[in-house]
Amino acid sequence: MVTGAAGLSMTFLSLLIIDKVGRRTIFTIGGVQMFVSQMLVGAVMAGKLGDHGGLSKGYGYLVLILICSYVAGFGLSWGPLGWLIPSEIFPLEIRSAGQSITVAVGFLFTFIVAQTFLEMLCHLKAGTFFFFGGWVGVMTVFVYLFLPETKNVPIETMDRIWKQHWYWRRYVSEEDDTEVNFDTRYLDL
Repeated sequence: MVTGAAGLSMTFLSLLIIDKVGRRTIFTIGGVQMFVSQMLVGAVMAGKLGDHGGLSKGYGYLVLILICSYVAGFGLSWGPLGWLIPSEIFPLEIRSAGQSITVAVGFLFTFIVAQTFLEMLCHLKAGTFFFFGGWVGVMTVFVYLFLPETKNVPIETMDRIWKQHWYWRRYVSEEDDTEVNFDTRYLDL
């Protein structure tokens, strides 16, 4: 209940500030918060729990606070923005397919994490938190370097953002609005 309240409250905060602060900034803040929380949980678990030890009540509360911090960072950034960004960055012609693939991949990886987490925890112990924290770090750096800011950008003009980005412009055609020709006989079906 405590972690759910932390995530839900931060999701609402994200909805309120997303268009003022910007997507990349929120991704970065949330990613750093999640990374630090994971690393600190791993450190507490490695230092105090060991292989067969237990946590004192004080360290148990500390781990709960750190997990709430992680969930709050996720609720601020990766949770809601994982749905928003794909709906903004795909061209209109492929937006529904792109969003569908994004959702399918998200569900697939959620399933994989849910199925492997306990096994990883048994074998890697505190290393599990370092493992996932490392991936959060990779994701945050990727977003910082490769995701263009879409704050106040109309969806119809996203192609210009990709053409101006330092990395993606080499993969985006410079041609302006090439017309797509297709057979219209099948539109009335």
